[in-house]
Formats: sequence, C-alpha cells, structure tokens
Amino acid sequence: MTFIVRVPELSEAAEIADLHVETWRETYTHLLPEEFFDEDYVQGRHRLWRRLLENPREEWRIRVAERDGQIIGLATSGPSTATEGQDAPRERQLYMLYVLAAEHGGGVGQALLDEVVGDEPAVLWVAKANPRAIAFYRRNGFAFDGVEEAYPGVPTLVDARMVR
Repeated sequence: MTFIVRVPELSEAAEIADLHVETWRETYTHLLPEEFFDEDYVQGRHRLWRRLLENPREEWRIRVAERDGQIIGLATSGPSTATEGQDAPRERQLYMLYVLAAEHGGGVGQALLDEVVGDEPAVLWVAKANPRAIAFYRRNGFAFDGVEEAYPGVPTLVDARMVR
C-alpha cells in the first residue's frame, strides 16, 4: 500500500507526539535509562508538537507520512543552530526524521527527507549507536564532520554531526 507525505494539522498534534515517543522507544530503549520515557517525557512531546503546529513559521518545514489514515513517520527541518563556540556549518538543519520500525525500508524516510531538506546543503545530528540511520544519511550524501556531544542528561546517548 502507498503512503502520502503532507503538512500536518494542529488537530493531529497528540497523534504525532505519540508517534514521536513510540519511534524513540523502538530506536533508543537499549541506550536509555528505564525511567527515560516517564510521563514528563511523554507530556513534553505533546507540548512540543502542539507548539510547533499552533505557530507554524515559514522557515520551518514539518511533514508527516500517512498510510491508511495513520501517521507512520514525521520530519522537521529549520534554520540551523550552532554548537557552542562554533558557527553553524549549514543554514538548514534536519531536526527530526522518525519512522515506525514496521515501515523501515519502504521509502517513507526518503520521502520525508526529500520534503523537508531536498537536495540542499544541510546539517543533522544522529546517534552514533544508530547504524541504520547513519547508513541512510550516508546514502543521501551526509558525512561526519568530527563534532560529537552527549544527549543532554543521557551520557549513554552520543550524537555525531553530519553535513552535506
């Protein structure tokens, strides 16, 4: 069955937040402390998505992938932020690209990336312990630039910066 990529509606904020939490559980549970996905984390994702969709800004690209009325993936990009003491290496940054594990390999991630970044120069952060994502980004022309940092509050989750 096919999927579509589209701009999400405010009324879908809770569904998108729940998908965000679920994809993190699927991808990072083995790297995170057991209590990471507590109610505060879940409610934080709900606040984030409500805020993003309530106040859309032109410079941000937010898309979801949907199949049969269910959201199966999400992606966001926007103006790049610099690492402390450094300039941003690119103007556009991919902030999120998450797809349900059951949908991996079906083109959903590629379609989302194409919608929010296209073939523009961009920067992103990826967990060093996520070889599937790293391979995907490499296929799309991204390469590590040597900058790494621990995820805030979770020293077991180290992110590495990739640029193209």
